[in-house]
Parts: sequence; structure tokens; C-alpha cells
Amino acid sequence: MPHSEEQDKECELRRLEESIQDRPEDPSLRFELGVLLWEDDEKEKAAEQFVVAAKLNPEIEKGGAFRYLGLYYAGLESQSHAQRALKCLQKAVSLNPDDSVSGEALCDLLDQQRKETLEVAVCREASQKSPRAFWAFQRLGYLQLHQNKCSEAVHSLQHAIRGYPTSPVLWEALGLAYQRLGRFTAALKSYGRAIELEGTRIFSLIESGNIYLMLGSYKKGVEAFQQALEFSPKSVSAHYGLSSGLLGLAKECINLGAFRWGATVLEEASKVAWTSTHLAGNMSSIWKLHGDILLTYAKCYPWMEEDHGLEFDVDAFNNSILSWKHTCCLAAKTARCSYQRALHLAPWQANAYSDIAVTSNFIYSLDNSSGHDSSSWQPSEKMALGALLLEGDNSEFWVGLGCLSNHNALKQHALIRGLQLNVSLAVAWAFLGKLYRKQGEKQFARQAFDCARSIDPSLALPWAGMSADSHSRESAADEAYESCLRAVQIFPLAEFQIGLAKLALVSGHLSSSQVFGAIKQAMQHAPHYPECHNLNGLVSEAQSNYQSAAVSYRLARCAITNLSGSDTKSQMKDITVNLARALCKAGNALDALQECELLKKEGLLDAESSQIYAFSLWQLGQTDLALTVARNLAECVSAMEQASAAAAVILFSRFLYYISGLDSTINNILQMPKQWFQSSKFSLIVSAIHALDQRNRLRPVGLSIRNNLKTPEEITEMFFLLALGTLVKHGSEYRLGYQKGIDHIRKSLHMYPNSSLLRNLLGYLLLSSEEWKNTHMATRCCRIATRCCRIGTDPIKGGFKMAYEILGAGAVACYAVGNSNPKFSYPTCSYQCLNEPQTIQHLQKCLRQEPWNQNVRYLLVLNLVQKAREERFPRHLCIILRRLIIVALSDELYHKPGISFRYMKFQLLLCASEICLHDGYVIDCINHANDASMITLPDAYLFFAHLLLCRAYASEGDAVNLNREYIRCLELRTDYNIGWLCLKFIESRYELKTGLDTLELSFKECSKEMKNSSNMWMALFNLVQGLMSISSQDTSSAEGFLSQACSLAGAESTLLLCHGATCMELSRLGYDSQFLSLAVRSLTKAQEASLIPLPIVSALLAQAEGSLGSREKWEKNLRLEWPTWPPEMRPAELFFQMHLLAKQSKASTDTSSIEFCQSPQGWVLRAIHTNPSCMRYWKALQKLVE
Repeated sequence: MPHSEEQDKECELRRLEESIQDRPEDPSLRFELGVLLWEDDEKEKAAEQFVVAAKLNPEIEKGGAFRYLGLYYAGLESQSHAQRALKCLQKAVSLNPDDSVSGEALCDLLDQQRKETLEVAVCREASQKSPRAFWAFQRLGYLQLHQNKCSEAVHSLQHAIRGYPTSPVLWEALGLAYQRLGRFTAALKSYGRAIELEGTRIFSLIESGNIYLMLGSYKKGVEAFQQALEFSPKSVSAHYGLSSGLLGLAKECINLGAFRWGATVLEEASKVAWTSTHLAGNMSSIWKLHGDILLTYAKCYPWMEEDHGLEFDVDAFNNSILSWKHTCCLAAKTARCSYQRALHLAPWQANAYSDIAVTSNFIYSLDNSSGHDSSSWQPSEKMALGALLLEGDNSEFWVGLGCLSNHNALKQHALIRGLQLNVSLAVAWAFLGKLYRKQGEKQFARQAFDCARSIDPSLALPWAGMSADSHSRESAADEAYESCLRAVQIFPLAEFQIGLAKLALVSGHLSSSQVFGAIKQAMQHAPHYPECHNLNGLVSEAQSNYQSAAVSYRLARCAITNLSGSDTKSQMKDITVNLARALCKAGNALDALQECELLKKEGLLDAESSQIYAFSLWQLGQTDLALTVARNLAECVSAMEQASAAAAVILFSRFLYYISGLDSTINNILQMPKQWFQSSKFSLIVSAIHALDQRNRLRPVGLSIRNNLKTPEEITEMFFLLALGTLVKHGSEYRLGYQKGIDHIRKSLHMYPNSSLLRNLLGYLLLSSEEWKNTHMATRCCRIATRCCRIGTDPIKGGFKMAYEILGAGAVACYAVGNSNPKFSYPTCSYQCLNEPQTIQHLQKCLRQEPWNQNVRYLLVLNLVQKAREERFPRHLCIILRRLIIVALSDELYHKPGISFRYMKFQLLLCASEICLHDGYVIDCINHANDASMITLPDAYLFFAHLLLCRAYASEGDAVNLNREYIRCLELRTDYNIGWLCLKFIESRYELKTGLDTLELSFKECSKEMKNSSNMWMALFNLVQGLMSISSQDTSSAEGFLSQACSLAGAESTLLLCHGATCMELSRLGYDSQFLSLAVRSLTKAQEASLIPLPIVSALLAQAEGSLGSREKWEKNLRLEWPTWPPEMRPAELFFQMHLLAKQSKASTDTSSIEFCQSPQGWVLRAIHTNPSCMRYWKALQKLVE
């Protein structure tokens, strides 16, 4: 085959030579011969032919002869030939600007001769002559980028890419131009395109990573550098970028509070940076980066709290502190070595001195066991001075010296010098304020903090200084707390966080989620501070987590043993008192008693610890000794502070009541000194005991002590107790006098309408009364504040319910409160609150604020189940509920003794069973219901577990187990009418009979106890019987039941609608014509009684009126039916009825009615579109068309 090609070329060569001999003046033959010789590598002979061809016709093949001549001369190594090559290539480009070969060769020659300006001119001239001279745009773009003319380069490169869209080099150059212009998003897209075309573009990967780091997208930047390292494992730039990206990612984690995660990322960053030092150990920037990573690691490495019980090893705790310190110290010392290496490589860099100074100071703060000589210079001070020797006019270095120095005079001088250089340096003002405050110059400190805050409000130290200076300003505790909270949010320093917890203790914000998170973070960075663990215990106590509080107090006591000083004994006493109190609240009275005995032995038993001592004795059953301790404490009230004295007297009175009874307590109160009654708290205790006394023996004392109540809070608490007294004194043996209590609270609210205490009590009583009309009103009583579930903001602590609990329970009890979407059901309750309270949103907000609050979670589950029931159990809601219930049931709260905890667990299991039943998981449904039935609760509650089992077995067709559970329900009985109604449905549907009227008798007996609601419940029972009769096609009996239900319930639109529809059905079946009149009467009442117009009512009424021959009423009611339906839910029959109305109203002159918006044919077409399977609509359309 090659031999044949050579023969062909030889033949072609001979042919061309012969043709040239015949036509020597033909330039095309000369050009073809030259090309053939060029391809045979006979370039000299080819050049002779190209010269002749160019002389005969310079424009031959658009300057092709000059192109070959230029390439030929360029290959000859001599200056004269280079000049000839330039001229030939210039001629070729001028004749054909699109010739990329000539253009590139010309530019290469000019580049070799360093004629950059001429190269730019050639490219610009070619690009101006032809928009398809893509080589010129490409070369021009490179040159402009080289000259840093990025805007022009972008235009040239964009044009070049049109000709070479798959060139990764062009895309990479365009990305670099965008990057230099600061158009980072466009640069990322260009680099990304270059990487798509050629995955090994290291430059694009590294620059993409750098841009991501600049934009703060550290995760994407890390991925880009890791990809670059896969192709170039020894790339210093990629290693440096990856280390920087991991450092930024770790700082993000640290800012979010994920210290352990951040430390893990920093460990990886340290390994990468260390590898970089082996690749380029003579670069100071790499050593500095390595030092930055290790210093950040030392500052963020968290102390991890182990899961201690009430008893734990003190040595293990101390060892964990030492291990944490050792890890941080080792990382900091390694960081200092790296900074020193960077300084050795670049001794002119002042920042290196500053970095070593900061690191040395951090190491000293961790390892200062050797003490400190105030007269000697510390290494940190010396290095800070070294930085100033290089850059004495740098204000930041002066501030650094001021922060690191231990000499107050030098500190003040350095800070003032920094301000002389830059008066707007907020950091200098802030540290100057800190120095002045330490020296007791509070006025100067306040002015310095104000200056710093006005210059830079985002600086944390001035806000912390303002909160610490709150006593001198005489500001409220809340203002100080908010200032410190702002400081913690800006910069979460352990000292700031501990200060926040201290201020929260004073201002009543201990249960706040911000304080909880802050003190947990402080423990991770300052575990050697006893006050950190002590405050964590107080926060846990505020959340009623007494076991965790006791553990924290024990940790604080362990930490304080490692401290030295005169104040440790006082701190130890305070921590022991806190520990005893937490143990007592946790139910561990024996350990609490031991702690109090220890305090007593050391002579540290004060008023507060004596109260704990007495309470522990009472919990252990030593009532006489407890009463003796409380009496001795009460006898010493004259030597106590007012608050402690009141607490002692209150404790004594409570012990008297619990141990000796009501009569003994009243007799002792009557004999107490009059000065004891001056305390408002004791006055309230007397009022509480008076509320329990049926004989009103404390009435004279109660009237006299009311003058001691001054504040509105104390007065409303008094009204609260009076209302409770009304409940007790006007109630029966088995039931409180709810109505009297409600009336009393309503009167009190006229005087104090904004009292949350009274409002919450009214809502609680309305719910507890279980009356039909009261339930919907309970939710109107409560006011949910911005921080609705914070314990500190609610005046009711224990005993009665908080606002969010009443709101959540009321929304579940009154179905109409949360029923707002007509897509699923229509509100028919005449007592409905028109402004829906958004209960679920409030509960979700409360749960976000206090994720540990199981009461909020429990109420949220109940309300979501209510919503799921309304919306026919959509899948997404079922998934959410299943997760919430699993989290709730996993809490230890529901394993505590007490009927309230068992009842909440019972309800959660029933909710889980209900969700499983609707999801089709019947076995899980049965298991959950069985678990609920095994809980120790009254039979009235267990009834509902077996009722749910009835439904589960019925869904599976298990008649034997269904009948067994049905009989079990009858045996258990319940006090709740709704349970009997549900059981009646099951009995009628599955024909479960026992031969006795147990169910009916039980329901009537249950309804009699509900005095105001008995008629409504009996009406509902008749409604159930009527619906069952309809399902068995006994319409006549159904009408009787429904008629009786309407007479009992009055104007209840739902019952009237059912009765009217039943009467119309009887009329249709040929019964007496009076049923049609009865239908009109019932449907008219339903129409008038509906708070919101109900669908179907007006349509049925129109049909009934039409049957009676009233055309006007038929038209009127049919028009009323139209707006009762949402547009997306209007049925086909409604459109068909409107077609009839449109036909009947053709002669009318009033065209504003709804039926005239379309023709009769249009209405029928809409009906067919909605329900195309109805033949009646098609027949009507056929008649209209004909």
C-alpha cells in the first residue's frame, strides 16, 4: 500500500512538472508542485516553487505561498532569514487574517524577538479585519492578560472561545481574567468548564479552590484542592490551599459550637501542613500556616464530659483535666516552634514576633504552675517588643503589647500609644476600659467602653464590660444580661459565657436555651473552673434536671480541690448547699441529708442549708426531727435577712400542715408574732391555708395581712388563692366548684386584665370543668409571649399549667379551634374562635427554644395527631409524628412514678397505635395498644386502649378478638361520653350484642354528671343511632332519632342538616308529604344557625322548596349554595344545577346573578369536565345542542 502511494506521488510530480513546462506562467501549478514537494520534505525545492508562484500571483490560495515561505525561512537559523520569515508571514496574514497557522507562526517569531508591542498590533489588526480570526483573539487575549488588561482580555478570550469552544487553556485564561477583575462567580464557571474539558488542569483546580476559600465556601475549596492533589501529589500550592481550607472549615465548625468536629478537621489540616513543610521547608508562610492550625487546635480542643453517675472517681476527673491541658499545651508549644521556624526564615516579618508572643501567652495561661515574677519580663512581652522594633508605628502591635503585658503601667502606656497612632482603634479602647475597671476607675472604664462600642458595635469586650459595670450604672439585671448575651453571641469566650450564666441567675433567665448552650460550651473550654460546673448545675436545676445538676455540683467540688486561696472554703460551702438541694429535689434524700450533716459538722449550716436539712428529714420519714429543725429555724428569724426569715417561717408552716394537719397549723398561725405577717410571702401562705379551711378561722388574719401586699404581682397571687378557696369551699365531696371559681376569676380579671397568672388559671378551670361551652374559651384566655415557654417568664411554676399547655390542650379539646381548612372539613361549632391561634406553630417555637421540654413535645404530638385526623392522615404528617413519638417515648421522664407521667406515656402509645392503624401497620398498632393497656391507670383510661384494639381487630376481620375486646370495654367502663359513642359505632357496624343494654345505660349515666352538657351528649347519641339506622336502610327510625337529637341540641346546624336530608329521603320514598315540610323547616334552621355557610344545606333546601312549588325560593337558595363551596372543590352537580337556574332565568332583566356568567351550555360543559362519567349531563348537553 505505501509503495502504491509513492508511485501515485511520483506520477503526480511528473504530471505537474510536465504541466509547468507547458505552462510556466501558471501560478497554481507552481503552488501545487510546491505543496507536494513540501509534503515530501523537500522544502528547499518547494520554496523555489512558492517564490515563483508568489511572484506570478501574490494572492494565490489567499497568500498560501507566503505562509509556506514564512515557515521555510523561520526554520533557517539566521537573522536575515528571520526577517524574511516575518515579512512573508505578515504578507500571508494581511492577505488572509483567518490563517491561524501563519498568525501563530508570526506571533511566535515576534515573541522570540521580544517584540510584544508589534505582536499585539498584528493580532489587533487581524481581529479587526475578520471576526473569524479566532487565533488573533486568542493570542491577543493572552497578551492582554499578561499585561494585566483584564477587561480587554475578557472580551478577546470570549470571542476566541467561539472558535475554540473545547480549548481548556482558553477557558482557564478566561477564568484567570475574571478572577483578577473580582468576578469570582464567572471565574468559577470558566475554571469549571476547563476542568470538564480536561480533568487534570491543576491550575484551574487550585485557583477554583482559592476562590472558594475567598468566598467562604470552605467545603468546596477543600474538595477542589483534594482533586488537584490526586493529579499532582507534590504540589505545594495544593497542599497549602488544602491546609487553609481545612482551617477555615474548622473555624466554621467552632463558630457553630461543634468543637470536637472542628478539632478533628484541624488534626487533618495539621497533617497536610506538615507535609507541605517537607515539600517546601524554606517558605515561611507554610510554617506560619502550620502554627495557625495548631494554635487554633489548642484553643478549640474541648474537654469531653464523661457520663458520670451520682458516684464517680475523683482521680478520673482530675486525670481528664490534666489530659486536656496536656493536649492543648503540646499543640500550643508545637505551634510556637512553627512560628519560630517562620521567623528564622523571614526575620524581617514583624507578624512572626506577634504570633510567638500570643502563643507564649496562651501556653503560660495553661501551664502557670511555676508562678510568675512580676518584676521580670515574660517571653510574650519580649516578642511583642520585637515586633515593635521592626514596625514601631504599627498601632496593632502596641495594642498587642498592652494585652500581653503584666505590668499595668506598661499596659496603659502601650494602649494609649496605640490610640495616638489610630484613635479609631476600637480594640484599644476596649482593653483600656478593661484595665481601668480592674484598677477601680469605673468612670474612665465606662467612657472607654462607650468609645469602643460607638466605633465598632460588633466587638464583644465592650458589651461584656457594660454588663460587668451594671452595678455602677444602677441598671436593671435584664439590661446587663442582654449586654452579656450580645458579647457571647459575638465572641463565645468561656469567661463571657460564665458571666452570662451568673447574670442569668440574677435576672431569672437560667432556663434560657442561650444560657444552656453557653455554659455547656464554657465547660468544654474551662473545665478546671469550679464555677463553670456550679453554674451548669444551676442551669440543669432550672430545667428540673436534678440528676444532672447533682453530677455538675460534684464535678465543681472536685475542681475546687485543685485551687488554692482563702475563698475556696466559702465556695465549697455554696457548692455543697447546691448539691444537697439538687439531691433533695431528685428524691435522693439520704445523700442530701449526708451533705447537710457534713455542713453541720463543719459549722457551716446556715438558714438555706437548714431548710434543706429539715426537708430531707421529712422526706426520710423523720417528721418529728424535721419539725423540730424547722421550728428552731423559725425561732431565729430575728437574726436573719428578710428573705431568709420569710422562707424559714413558710417552711415551718408547711411542715405543720403536712405533719400535724390543718387545725394545728391554723392554731399555730393564730399564735404567731404579728411581725411575721409583714412578709408578703408568708401572707400568701396564710391565704393558701385559709383557702383550705371550710370554717374560715383565719378570716380576721387574712383581712389584716392584705395590706402587706404592695406589688400587682402579689395582689394577683392573692386573687389566685382566693379563687382556689372558692373552688374548694363551693365544691362537693367528689367535684370542685368550677363555676364559682370561674366567676370569681372573671371578676378579678376586670381589675387586672393583663395578669398572666389569672388568665392561665381561668383557662385551666375552663378546661377542667369539661363543660361543652367552656372548652373553646380556654384558648382565648392565654397570651403567648415571644419566649412563650421559658419557665422564668411564666408566673405559674408547678401545680397549675403554663400558657402554652393550656393553649395546646384547648386546641385538642375544642376541635373547631384548629379546624380552619375547608378542604378537609367545614367548621360548624357555633362557639368557634374566628381568629385561629396557630397552636402548632406556637408549640414548635417553644420546642425549638427548649428542646428538653417533654411537655411541649407531648402537646405538639397531640395537636399534630389532631391535624392529621382532619387531613385524613397524610403520609408526611404520619412520618413526622412517628419520629416525634419515638423521641418522646425514649425520654426517662415517662419511667418516673406518678399517674401524670403514666398517662402521658399512655396517650403517646395510643397516638402511635392510631398512626400505625392508618398507615396499614396493624401488627404494630396492636402492639402499641397492648402496651398502653398494660400501664397502671384507672379503668376509665384503659377503656380507650381496648377500644383501639377493637378497631384494629375489626380492620383485620378478627371477629373473636373483636368481640373479646368489646366485652372488655364494657367491663372497664369509662366516664367519657366520646368513648361510649365510638363503641356504639363499632357495636352497630359489626353487630356486637351482649343481650343487655349496658352501653346505653352507661352512656346515660355518664351524661347525667355533665349538667350543662347532658342534652348535647344525648343528642349526639341519638345522632349515632340515626346514622346507624340509615346505614341499615331504616330511614323511618333514623328520622325519629334525628328529630329527637335536634330537639335536645337546639340550633345545631349539623344535626338539622342530617334531619332535613333524612326527611327528604322519606319524602322521595313516598312517605307522608309532611316530611317535605319538616325538611324545609330543619334545613332553614340549619342555614340560619351556621356560623359559616355550610355546603349542601342551601342546595337541599332549594330542592325541597322546588318540590313544594316555590320557584323564587328555589332560585334564591340555589344562588346561596354557590359561594359556600371553595372554587377548587365545587362538585359537578352544582354546575348542573346552575345550568338549570340559567335556563329558568333567561327572561330576567337582572344579569348580575351568578348564573349569567356562563350560558346553560357552558355550565353543562363544566359539569361534564368535573364528572365525565355521568350520563345525565351528556343527555342534557345533547338537548341543548339540538
